[in-house]
Amino acid sequence: MRMGLVPSGGDLVFRLIYFLFSVLLHVGPAGAQDRDLLSKYRLGAGDVISINVLGEDDLKLKVRLTDAGTIQYPVLGEIRVRGMTMGDLVKHITEGLKGRYLVDPKVTASVDEYRPFFINGEVYRPGGYPFVPGLTVFKAVSIAGGFKDRASKSKMFVIRDGSSSKQRENVQLDTGVFPGDILTIEESFF
Repeated sequence: MRMGLVPSGGDLVFRLIYFLFSVLLHVGPAGAQDRDLLSKYRLGAGDVISINVLGEDDLKLKVRLTDAGTIQYPVLGEIRVRGMTMGDLVKHITEGLKGRYLVDPKVTASVDEYRPFFINGEVYRPGGYPFVPGLTVFKAVSIAGGFKDRASKSKMFVIRDGSSSKQRENVQLDTGVFPGDILTIEESFF
């Protein structure tokens, strides 16, 4: 029977391992969720992307997507990438190069710069701003100089880029804002 309050060396190691394991279990799903969100990101006009093929400098490309959402890629010509995820783009280029140009192409692609989001209404500096991952309505308002005195914190709306209905959605301060979104902060009358 142990009488002291100080844990023995074995107890301390066990507690440390238990703590680290608990932290890893807690962090794991969040990391997976972030990867899921990134893998679902759809490219659109204004995004700047980089494409690399291992060992093939002549196939390296950094480009801003046109209004039509297309790029000119060596060997493959014009590719419509609007609406593709990065995984879709890598797969498309890999399949296009494989066999007719390279035996086993190793293609990577990334978004270097997201298309801007827009904010208007009762903020001090309405306009378009560069998107950064993790952006919320509150952060977007802060980027735009903050709420004006008459700004409503309950009448805030977003029109999502790529939405076929172009309907305004009511949003809260912690709602996510995405590239191409148009955020409107309306005036409060009370």
